[in-house]
Amino acid sequence: MCRNIRTLHNFDPPADAGEIHASALQYVRKISGSTKPSQANTAAFEQAVAAVEAATRTLLDQLVTTAPPKNREVEAAKARARSEKRFAA
Repeated sequence: MCRNIRTLHNFDPPADAGEIHASALQYVRKISGSTKPSQANTAAFEQAVAAVEAATRTLLDQLVTTAPPKNREVEAAKARARSEKRFAA
């Protein structure tokens, strides 16, 4: 359920609004235990996603590092290699 929650800090280019939203949505889904809220809970669900998005943006804006920015394609290739090694039978 948490596949879209990825490291968003220290990438070039920086995380965009879509990536932040996807991570916030997955977080709220995990916490609520629901992939789609009922009509009665939709407003609370959407408010929670917006709050997590805002907190994530604030955090990413305030984090400081001296490490060089990571490349998304290189990191994705590393993840694929780890996955292949892990699930090779």
